[in-house]
Amino acid sequence: MPGLARREQPLTVHHLNQLLLVCSLVLLVAVAAVRISSRSGLPSLLVYLGIGIAMGQDGVGNVHFNNAELTQVIGYAALVVILAEGGLGTKWKEIEPALPAATSLALVGIAVSVGVTATGAHYLIGLEWRQALIIGAVVSSTDAAAVFSVLRKVPLPARVTGVLEAESGFNDAPVVILVVAFSKAGPVEHWYVLLGEITLELAIGAAVGLAVGWLGSWGLRHVALPASGLYPIAVMAIAVTAYAAGALAHGSGFLAVYLAAMMLGNAKLPHWPATRGFADGLGWIAQIGMFVLLGLLVTPHEMGDDIVPALVIGLVLTMVARPLSVVVSLLPFRVPWQEQTLMSWAGLRGAVPIILATIPMVSGIPESRRIFNIVFVLVVVYTLVQGPTLPWLARKLRLGESEGAADLGIESAPLERLRGHLLSVAIPKGSRMHGVEVAELRMPSGAAVTLVVRDGTSFVPLPTTVLRRGDELLVVATDPVRDAAERRLRAVGQGGKLAGWLGLAGNGDGPHSRHSGQ
Repeated sequence: MPGLARREQPLTVHHLNQLLLVCSLVLLVAVAAVRISSRSGLPSLLVYLGIGIAMGQDGVGNVHFNNAELTQVIGYAALVVILAEGGLGTKWKEIEPALPAATSLALVGIAVSVGVTATGAHYLIGLEWRQALIIGAVVSSTDAAAVFSVLRKVPLPARVTGVLEAESGFNDAPVVILVVAFSKAGPVEHWYVLLGEITLELAIGAAVGLAVGWLGSWGLRHVALPASGLYPIAVMAIAVTAYAAGALAHGSGFLAVYLAAMMLGNAKLPHWPATRGFADGLGWIAQIGMFVLLGLLVTPHEMGDDIVPALVIGLVLTMVARPLSVVVSLLPFRVPWQEQTLMSWAGLRGAVPIILATIPMVSGIPESRRIFNIVFVLVVVYTLVQGPTLPWLARKLRLGESEGAADLGIESAPLERLRGHLLSVAIPKGSRMHGVEVAELRMPSGAAVTLVVRDGTSFVPLPTTVLRRGDELLVVATDPVRDAAERRLRAVGQGGKLAGWLGLAGNGDGPHSRHSGQ
């Protein structure tokens, strides 16, 4: 057989060189595709899927690949990395008020969506109830990668973004449990048994994730590693440990990794910008690899008969099941109808439903290949429709926020023997620290601005030195005031010299504060 199926000889150095060449070329094409998708508004996942299809047996690559089990394993691994990257970038202050609504969407909303979608698949398409329930469960999960990548480019209210991001991090766990339960041989378990399993697994996963995240952040803050490059590796290792520990404890590993990463991301760890950049790069690699592999698994010429069923089920999901699940789930929270409308349209699907569609294939469920094809077509079509139109809908609903003050980029390096910290502060374009004098920062006693880098030139600032956009500051702080110094810098970055009077957080804020008179 051509392509992958033809190679039966042992792997040699020559084969390894060929594999590395192909992988590097795919990555380069995918990276270039990111630029194309960002300029055109086309979701990047469709570009990566297209690369995989082009490499497949119906494309120019003529690679035959049909290993659903391997795809599922690699997909799970990639999803762990994507959830970890999403958790690291989630701000607790934005997500905390949204937790009750997001939890309701991830539990009650999933139940409503599965029921409505499965009913539509059964009566409109004629699928048996088992296949209909599997499809309903598979497509009811919003995709973390799609949600994180799209929402962070759209200036939405913090509550909307917080609910949608938390929902995408939480709802993978119950959906995986449902798909596995529906894909088992024999009768489907009663709903109350499934509800008990979901509750137990979520509780175990949450406990493990919070415990691993707290221990990991405490350790990284109190143990100085010998090289700054070890911090990103340690953070990702802790996040993956949370997934493994949660799964081995018969809990939800996906929820565990998301919560652990979120705790790490809000712990103000040393060398944080470098860690975020490393995690962001790993997340891109995971997405690219996952989507290309899913594209390889697809056989386009077999999908002709499944296009219409996919469009019908997608229409039921998008126009009935998702809006109804949002309305029912958010009923106790009195969310405005504009926000509910946007949340209904922002239930983005991506690689997660396609990966979950491999579970019935591995389990040998009848018509499992058809289920996979329907899910694939549904995800591609409705992602192409929903993703680019989300910013337009936000503007029509008047939910687009004007850009506020940009947050400071602060990187911390511990000075273990000197019992202090060096804070490297970058003042971005939209920061309200622009125009503030050094003395007006009102830093806590024990912290001082020791160096300013401006236009490539460094100098020691005076108390009257006026800070500008694009400046980089070097701040020295003792151990006891390190956190207070960072809070104060962020407060001034958001509120300017009047941050204390405006009520923004910061040590010593307020008209009667005690501060060093720099």
